[in-house]
Amino acid sequence: MERSQLTARLWRIQQSLQTGLIERATPTRLALLAALAGEHTLLIGPPGTAKSELARRLHLAFEDGYYFERLLTRFSVPEELFGPLSIKALENDEYLRLTDNYLPAAAIAFIDEIFKANSAILNTLLTLLNEREFDNGGRRQKVPLISVIGASNELPQEEEVDALYDRFLCRYVVHPVSDEQFPALLELQDQVAFIDTEDKLTASELKALQEAADAVTLPGEVIEQLIAARQFLQQKKFTISDRRWRKVIKLLKVSAYTNGRNEVCIWDCWLLQHCLWDEPEQHVVVSNWFNAHLGISSGFHPERLEKLVQTWESTLHADKESTVQAVDEGGYKLYISANGQLTRATEEKTHAYRDGQPLYLSPPDQDDRSHQGIGYTVDELRAQFFDDRYQQTHINGKWQHIDEYLADPENRFIRRYVNKPFMKPVQHSSTFIDSRLKEVCKAQKMIKKFEKALATYRDSVRDQVSEHLWIDQAFIEIAEKSLTQACHQAAALVSRLEAINSSYNQLIDQS
Repeated sequence: MERSQLTARLWRIQQSLQTGLIERATPTRLALLAALAGEHTLLIGPPGTAKSELARRLHLAFEDGYYFERLLTRFSVPEELFGPLSIKALENDEYLRLTDNYLPAAAIAFIDEIFKANSAILNTLLTLLNEREFDNGGRRQKVPLISVIGASNELPQEEEVDALYDRFLCRYVVHPVSDEQFPALLELQDQVAFIDTEDKLTASELKALQEAADAVTLPGEVIEQLIAARQFLQQKKFTISDRRWRKVIKLLKVSAYTNGRNEVCIWDCWLLQHCLWDEPEQHVVVSNWFNAHLGISSGFHPERLEKLVQTWESTLHADKESTVQAVDEGGYKLYISANGQLTRATEEKTHAYRDGQPLYLSPPDQDDRSHQGIGYTVDELRAQFFDDRYQQTHINGKWQHIDEYLADPENRFIRRYVNKPFMKPVQHSSTFIDSRLKEVCKAQKMIKKFEKALATYRDSVRDQVSEHLWIDQAFIEIAEKSLTQACHQAAALVSRLEAINSSYNQLIDQS
């Protein structure tokens, strides 16, 4: 079967499956794609939202196989899904089920309230969904199952059904028809979906499709996109199993192959918003991320590049403001003294004064002669340490008059002044500035490359997505808007680097 013919057939199948349904295009496409990839779909929503109708219609897409449908309750028994026990086999001590017209014989199945499966059903159901095998009696047999559509009004709360929940790769929350489309619902005529026999897919065609899809390649830009998605999900504490990531790749390859391509394209990844969430409220988070980052996360990280440019702006400021201590003709470092004169001295000692009065130290028998760094005036010395009558104090075993004490230079309170280094602007060498310019230019080229790639994605998204089998056409405007914004971000970053470049060239002129 030629690829173009396959794509055309799938497009016609899609249109037929959507006939007479309102606001159900996305889950219909999703269920069909999952079936082609050999995966299962979970529909979450209230009764009366066409969940079972989608499953019945999906069965019409395939020529071979039986359709099975069942509603589970807490009291459901294995016989309801897997068939009754054979009385004749029991007479021969064999434990066999009669599986005709039951799930083990089905190609497409719809299981409503699937998370009400009890432990008697659960393990058998897991094996059947994942391995496509059914243990009947003492032997394990292959089953013709293509895909199961599970449905539930609510998500599972019990841990024992977590494994069953993980078996459904594609998940979609089905809401009642919107207010805008409610009049159309009232006027809707019952229509039966019909698919031409020539368009139906046979079991051999489906097998050939899946084998051919395995050969579809995964380009580096898609891998980078998936790495970015995984990092985002990890930051949000979303748990995605390794098995689910492997199944995601299978889905992407089938999407690419059925669209006539031999490699996955970046836009195929938009479908993953339906595969990478557990709680319905998480879907909005994942969907918004893919809408905003497809074609952008592949190497272009605005937050990182913003930090890069900010770093260069800070570096430029530091280089422009950098100084070095000046030296005199003899090579000695220069300092600024207390009176503003240049000097080689690192510090100076000066007599201390307070309000114009000279300051002194207390007599040496005091623990703190400096009076906590403020010294003593003559009047303070006289009042605290010298007697009123003779103006004397006892120092080192002798009486000393205050005039004699004041005359001794050792008793003056001396302040130490640390001279400030005399700094002058650094005259950067041309070699130094050239090295800076090379690094800035390197950053510019990198961001310009991203800007060009973003513009290419923006200009190509409409052509590549407008005929895409599985992507909602509304995504085109979302992607174009997001990519245009990213282009503006990249251009602004380039402009800031241009300003940095110009400033460094001015430093060359100053040197």
